[in-house]
Parts: sequence; structure tokens; C-alpha cells
Amino acid sequence: MSRLDADSLTSLSDMRDVMDNADCLISQPEVERALDRMADEITRDLGDRLPVFYCVMNGGLITTGHLLTRLGFPLEVDYLHATRYRGGLRGGELFWRVSPEVPMAGRHVVIVDDILDEGATLAAILDYCRQAGAASISTAVLVDKQHARKAVPGLRADYCSLEVADRYVFGFGMDYKGYWRNAPGIYAPKGL
Repeated sequence: MSRLDADSLTSLSDMRDVMDNADCLISQPEVERALDRMADEITRDLGDRLPVFYCVMNGGLITTGHLLTRLGFPLEVDYLHATRYRGGLRGGELFWRVSPEVPMAGRHVVIVDDILDEGATLAAILDYCRQAGAASISTAVLVDKQHARKAVPGLRADYCSLEVADRYVFGFGMDYKGYWRNAPGIYAPKGL
């Protein structure tokens, strides 16, 4: 067996161990109900405005996909990729990988992401949207992590139906060392 194969097996074992021992903080049915509530609120506020939804990659992919199927009005979809994590457990400097293609000027913009943690990435994206001339900017996140370390005091998402304690979380778009975005609920590793 090559060294690469041995490292892959170790990683697979480690990743399975993380999931097998994780605490389930929010079950998939709870996530589904939260997305239903979020969709109802967004429909009420933006259903007649032809908004454009921007998915924040990679974390916002699953939330965006599940949310958009609940919205019964015409909208456009695009994505952007700005991150501070780059596969790690702690955020660092903001790194822009992809800027959006659909112009924001004069549009009702909705930024969709998985979690509002400290919010430095979201704050930078909101600044980008303002500079691009968006008519209005709304934020929709699946989870708001409860702590007092927000990058901008009082930073909150316009649409958010779930809160979690100040723990490292993964699942439903959020990752653990690049893995487990596909977990069907919201989990926290033991000890983190």
C-alpha cells in the first residue's frame, strides 16, 4: 500500500470517528422546519421584487439549494466565493476566490450562507454589495452562532431560524476540516 493510500485510510477513519462521536445539536427535521419558516418570510418580503440570490460558496451551497426549492416566485441565482477558513478550523484573512457574474446594481440582493459566526466574511460581502449598487441587500443564514465576538457589533442576518451555542459546528453545508458538509443535521465534535 502506498503512503497516499495509508493517509487516505487514516483520514477516512478519523472523519468517521468525528461523526460517530459528534453531538447532534439540530436534527434534519428541525433544519427542514427552519428552512420552511425562512422561505415564508422571504416570500412575504421579496416575492414581488425579482430578487437575485447569491450563494456564498462552499458553505451556503446546501442551504441555498434547499431554500430555493421552497420559493415559489421568479428569482435569479448566482454565487460568490469568499472565505476565511480555507479548510481550517479557525478563520484567517479574507480570501476572494470568485466574484459574482450577475450584476447587483439596482437589484434586490439576497446573500445566502450556512452560518453567521463572527461575521467578518459576511460584513465584507455586504460592503461589496453596497459598492456594487444593490437596491437592497438581505442576508439569509441557516444558523447564527451565539457569542459576543461579531465582527460588526449587532450584526444579524435578516433571515435566520436557528441558533447554536458557541461550539465548532458542521453539517448541512458547514464543514469539519473540509469534510461532512453533507451531514443531514447540525453537529458538533466532542470537545469542540
